[in-house]
Amino acid sequence: MRKPLTTIFPCVPNDIDLATFDEASVPCHVAIIMDGNGRWAKKRALNRLKGHKAGIEAVREAIRCANDIGVDYLTIYSFSTENWKRPQEEVSGLMELFAKTMLAEVDGLHEEQVRVRTIGDLSMLPEETRQAFDRAWEKTKNNSGMTLVVAVNYGSRQEIIQAVEKTAVQLAEKRDQGSAALTEELFKGNLYTVDIPDPDLLIRTSGEMRISNFLLWQIAYIELYCTDVLWPDFTRYDFLRAVLAYQKRERRYGAL
Repeated sequence: MRKPLTTIFPCVPNDIDLATFDEASVPCHVAIIMDGNGRWAKKRALNRLKGHKAGIEAVREAIRCANDIGVDYLTIYSFSTENWKRPQEEVSGLMELFAKTMLAEVDGLHEEQVRVRTIGDLSMLPEETRQAFDRAWEKTKNNSGMTLVVAVNYGSRQEIIQAVEKTAVQLAEKRDQGSAALTEELFKGNLYTVDIPDPDLLIRTSGEMRISNFLLWQIAYIELYCTDVLWPDFTRYDFLRAVLAYQKRERRYGAL
């Protein structure tokens, strides 16, 4: 951790005891399902895109907080393969928002030594959006700090199907060579997240209790934390609450 806790969290709410925070037990990988932008906008009689724009500040807060407390990987679920079913105006607005935000934020992320990468099928994204993510990766790929993983046009079922297809081809080749053992490592090598450790903590906002086709293989032993807070209202103190709840749990991985 590069900063004192009191600098990272200067105005701690009364329900949080900062003294219980354990620097040695910070989750290596935190994943977030950022839910509630639409409901946040509806409560304020705004269109849904206004809610997505408001959610950008919460993304900034989560990135800063995760990086400051020593999280190594932060994965944010930005756009799923199912989100294409939303109204065209919202989808187009989101794609434009992704491009503008990434271009606006990449210099600051680079200064903080954050690496930016994506998981998902970027081939379906508009060229401007795809190029913005590509530029962010090229600029930050050699950084040594936290890795920000943006899941965009991502669907875990699709990821698994693609991995099965690739694994089947590899097994056929191995069979020809007299060796065809199917292992977890062989299969995992064909996932988008091949070089990323499995998440330790999954945060979902807005009070929903669903996984929503997110990292289904990778979250086998994850700790879940759900909060009623809508994503645009999510602050570093909500992130801290999730980490403190995680640190109170005993992870057994199926053992006693």
